[in-house]
Amino acid sequence: MPIYEYHCSSCGCNKEVMQKMSDPVLTTCPECGKESFSKQLSAPGFQLKGSGWYASDFKGGAKPKEESAPASTPCGGNCACH
Repeated sequence: MPIYEYHCSSCGCNKEVMQKMSDPVLTTCPECGKESFSKQLSAPGFQLKGSGWYASDFKGGAKPKEESAPASTPCGGNCACH
């Protein structure tokens, strides 16, 4: 469920609100009660719940193979081109 930031232009109240994307935008400030509460443009916020992908999918799994250098290179392998 996304976390949205709101700001009241009347009293300066800033508040983070967790609400569904389908929920209506809040307009009434919880501090002063005026209709000057607006959603702010900010970095995305979200909450991870449950055991998470790290614990269940990648923890302790096989490590990816390292790529080896090509067998033959035009420069003989004596430069920084690869």
